[in-house]
Amino acid sequence: MSTYREIIGKKIKTVSSDPSDGLDGEMWYNSTTGTLRGLGISTAWSSGSPLTTGRTGIGGAGTQTAALAAGGDSFPSKTEEYNGSGWTSGNVMGTPRAALGACGTQTSALAFGGYSPPGLSYKTETESYDGSSWSEQPDISTARYNQGNGVGTSTAALYFAGYNGSNLNNTEEYNGSSWTNSGVYPTIARDLGGSGTQTAALGMGGYMPPSPGSKTPGLSTTYDGSSWTAGPTMNTGRSHLGTGGTQTAGIGAGGYRTPATAVTNVTETFDGTSFTETADLGTARRTYGSRDGTTSAFLVFGGSGGPATSLTEEFNSSTNVITAGAWASGTSLPQAIKAIRGTGTVDATLAMGGGTPSGPPYAINNTYQYNGSSWTAGGNLAANNQNVGATGTVTAGLCFGGSNSDGSGVNPSFTITQEYNGSAWTTVPGTLGTGVKNMAAAGIQTASFSAGGYQGGPSPPPATYNVTEEYDGTNWTTGGVYPTATQTLAGAGTLTAGLGFGGYSPATTPKYTNVSAEYDGSSWTAGNSMITGRDQLGSAGTSQSAALAMFGGPTAPTVSTTTEGYDGTSWSTRPNMAVARKNAGSSGTGTAALAFGGYVPPPPETAAVEEFTAETESINVKTFATS
Repeated sequence: MSTYREIIGKKIKTVSSDPSDGLDGEMWYNSTTGTLRGLGISTAWSSGSPLTTGRTGIGGAGTQTAALAAGGDSFPSKTEEYNGSGWTSGNVMGTPRAALGACGTQTSALAFGGYSPPGLSYKTETESYDGSSWSEQPDISTARYNQGNGVGTSTAALYFAGYNGSNLNNTEEYNGSSWTNSGVYPTIARDLGGSGTQTAALGMGGYMPPSPGSKTPGLSTTYDGSSWTAGPTMNTGRSHLGTGGTQTAGIGAGGYRTPATAVTNVTETFDGTSFTETADLGTARRTYGSRDGTTSAFLVFGGSGGPATSLTEEFNSSTNVITAGAWASGTSLPQAIKAIRGTGTVDATLAMGGGTPSGPPYAINNTYQYNGSSWTAGGNLAANNQNVGATGTVTAGLCFGGSNSDGSGVNPSFTITQEYNGSAWTTVPGTLGTGVKNMAAAGIQTASFSAGGYQGGPSPPPATYNVTEEYDGTNWTTGGVYPTATQTLAGAGTLTAGLGFGGYSPATTPKYTNVSAEYDGSSWTAGNSMITGRDQLGSAGTSQSAALAMFGGPTAPTVSTTTEGYDGTSWSTRPNMAVARKNAGSSGTGTAALAFGGYVPPPPETAAVEEFTAETESINVKTFATS
């Protein structure tokens, strides 16, 4: 019998504790536990960030970390791009359509066929995508739709079977300049999946009305560039499935079964000889987008098992365990509060002020500190205050501006500034030049900015501002002008690398804005727009290139669970929160954030707390038996 060293070419190392990364050979002997350990294969689906718009019948291209979603029912012109963390909107398609074929990469994709919803106008149009815009290409010969079976690249594509009022079995090949007819598909079918290349393709599943008994028998076929050959049958027959991989390493997930007429979450891999069931999708569905990917890194998005969904799921089979990014419930605030503000990290948050249901006075002067598991009372603010600016840390915090609310309707905004030392607040001489509330704020106790905001009146009269002020630990001075007068916006980053986004801007259309802007310590420049315009939103992030926008209200009294991330260039989706809210407190970074309290109608206020953790990846260490 061969030894491990003879097979691998390396000996098994002895260590006293498991390494954080795999060792050479990926096996070791742990002398402390007396066990032989190594990296095992973990195979599982995990949740990804949702599409910006849920829909079915999407065409998909690219890879798990650079995917493209094109068209679909309800939003037939929509294009979205996935970067491995979230989705962002791309330019619209020239020909609106759903149930289209698609293939290629995110920056060199091809979309063809489909139909125009809500009717059934079958399409011949072909378009190519270069990563920024779509352009018209030569049409396919036969108008049709066939969800999920585009195969190949943007210059070597394959489209087979389908439906245009009749079920089809013809095959067409694209060479970058024209489509030509090729081999006949063995079975008249539609809504089947495809993977591989133009000269080595795999077709699987599909809906086959002429078939006796089940109309989704799970047949598979292979293509060699000229003709199709029947292959083995899938374990679970279905149509409208998501497929990816190659001819000899394919994957099929989910779909629609008849005559049971039910969606399934079954996932199978193909090794060139047979199909094997593996980890199931988290959510059963059909007619979604899928991406070529591989049998070790695959992606599905959208679809339906009822109403159209925006869900994204990632399939991974590797020596790493991938834990999806998600929001989870935290320990509730001691009381329900809206208009509360916060600063710090998830494990060391400082929360201050806000408003409660009882009153008058409605504004409070409470301070709370969160250690990652529980809240404790801190020193009180100098006065009842809500909608303040909050920056710094739990042991070096800063509170400025805001307003009182005594129920009279007269709510003048403050210029007061206070510093926190971990137990008590001290009012400092430096005051804001303009008393405002609901401003963007970011920074540390000795270097912060306040941008925009609202003056509640009566003197000076109520107004929305574009003023930026900077704090140096002693005084406030005027900084660069914010791009437009905006209130109830959010801020992240630092004084010299800051970010402002969202809010309510009375002079713009729409007033609930998706504008973002970057600050360099002296002037603001336009950043890319958020996906969803809203005000009274929360923020997290100490870096201009790694920020979160969370909750908010696009229109009163609407509240939202939407979360977006900013990478310094563009905004993309992140997992949604469980509790829709606005005008809440927030703290943390772009990868670990906290949301607490807020306005949640009905009732008006909540004490609910949620914690966000970004996707993590760690090695999958296993203990192996010895004999």
